[in-house]
Amino acid sequence: MKAIFQKSAICLVIATMLAACSTTTMVSSSWRKPAATANGFHHIFIAALTREVSTKQSIEVGLQSLLEQKGLKVTKSGDVFPPTFSTRSGQQRDLVLGKIQETNADGILTVNLLRRETETHYVPGSGYWNPGMRWGYYNRFWSYYNNWYPQVYNPGYYDQTKVYYIETNLYNAKTEELIWTAQSKTYDPSNIKSFLKGYIDAIYDRMVKDGLINAAPGQ
Repeated sequence: MKAIFQKSAICLVIATMLAACSTTTMVSSSWRKPAATANGFHHIFIAALTREVSTKQSIEVGLQSLLEQKGLKVTKSGDVFPPTFSTRSGQQRDLVLGKIQETNADGILTVNLLRRETETHYVPGSGYWNPGMRWGYYNRFWSYYNNWYPQVYNPGYYDQTKVYYIETNLYNAKTEELIWTAQSKTYDPSNIKSFLKGYIDAIYDRMVKDGLINAAPGQ
């Protein structure tokens, strides 16, 4: 029995370690314009709304690569507007929309970090319990206590998790109408590559589920 318990404990530790190596993104809510169809969007203009140039480039390059693997054509805002470009410095709506429409994109995808938080969770200690066993050392206090006390309990601890709340919007490039929007949460991304993989998979799956885009062949 000890061997079985020890093996189970080792498996639990390994599973926890593997889970810690991955980045999880969950789409908490989404909305699609009722008239929107899956056939209207094949070329996406991506705009990561951040002033940090390196982060913007990483997000847009990563999204371009992953979305192209899904069968979509992509244009990055970083290839159209210089790093110093800002609508607050006098550039106007017609200029921005004109540049986007020159790419022949039919959709505009914006990615915006709404906020970042740190969640603290108490992870309780683990123990072993099997009420179905009513023989052997279970029948005497000392035999039970002496058998399990050294190994049955692991003390609890507090775990902190970084959570990124992200809003993703898709607009019609010609009419500017909001076609689809989603809010998502990403937990503890270890790096930008890890974040992008989990994020784009979750967003893409929700787009397909909402009937906004068609799944790529073979998926």
